[in-house]
Amino acid sequence: MLISSTPAALYTYSYLFKLLHCFNQSPIVNFHFVINQGNGAKGLSEMRLKALPKQYIHPLEERIDEAKVLPQASIAVNDMSKCNDAEVAKSICDATENWGYFQRYSKEPSPSNNVRFVTSFNTQVEKALEWKDFLSQDEVLEYMKMGSVRTNLNFCPICLNPELTIGVGRHSDVSTLTVLQDSIGGFYVRGNDGESWIDVHPIDGSLLINIGDALQILSNGRYKSVEHCVVASGSKNSISVPIFINPRPQDTICPLPEVLASGEKPIYKPVLYSDYVKHVFRKAHDGKKTVGFAKMSKFLTVVANCFD
Repeated sequence: MLISSTPAALYTYSYLFKLLHCFNQSPIVNFHFVINQGNGAKGLSEMRLKALPKQYIHPLEERIDEAKVLPQASIAVNDMSKCNDAEVAKSICDATENWGYFQRYSKEPSPSNNVRFVTSFNTQVEKALEWKDFLSQDEVLEYMKMGSVRTNLNFCPICLNPELTIGVGRHSDVSTLTVLQDSIGGFYVRGNDGESWIDVHPIDGSLLINIGDALQILSNGRYKSVEHCVVASGSKNSISVPIFINPRPQDTICPLPEVLASGEKPIYKPVLYSDYVKHVFRKAHDGKKTVGFAKMSKFLTVVANCFD
């Protein structure tokens, strides 16, 4: 290895040596290096640290407890080349009502602005950082009645102590639907009992479809958004590409008139979608608590009943 002896080069080597020494002796995140300079978790992974920085260590209740992973659980896999089959349609409806997700498989090939870099999720409010970097791009689909799309490229680098941290914290998506392409694994969804987890093993040629908060609100709770998370790996880098199909920022989301036509009472109040998204992104990941932002208060429920 050749090392330049110019003053500028020597200063750079000295700085890097001190930075490495700081990380290894006292594993505390240098926020300027990780966030401001955009090195993220990938930059830390490449530094060959002796210990995981303490800002990435999550409390036990936020990590996956293997004792709570359902060993034989699986999710519905639907062949979308048979999308007109009544049994396939019923299987999808049952999965979205009961689980909040399903896998889509097709024997036929699928056709395959603003880009920003983010590390973790919200570093300003998180008590523990997520071991993840991602690129995000938004696009508005003018030809859809209620349509915008956000595409993320998630990267969870190899982690020194994966058992101490989490790749993506437990949360539900703000979308209507989320389409996830993943061939690595490490994706877990919450079981119906609210305590257990299901390890979703990737299937070649399939896409995972998640129900998001927006669809839960539009369907008045019939279709439930799914709480999920991604674990870090100590042996391989993980790359996933979630595509979030969302309402437009200016759209108001609330239970659809067709859903309430039979006399069903609304659970959710009208909410401007951009306000809902802002509420979610001001917080750290915290399971499914954010959907409560759109719930009708007891007072509004009583008032609504008075006018029936």
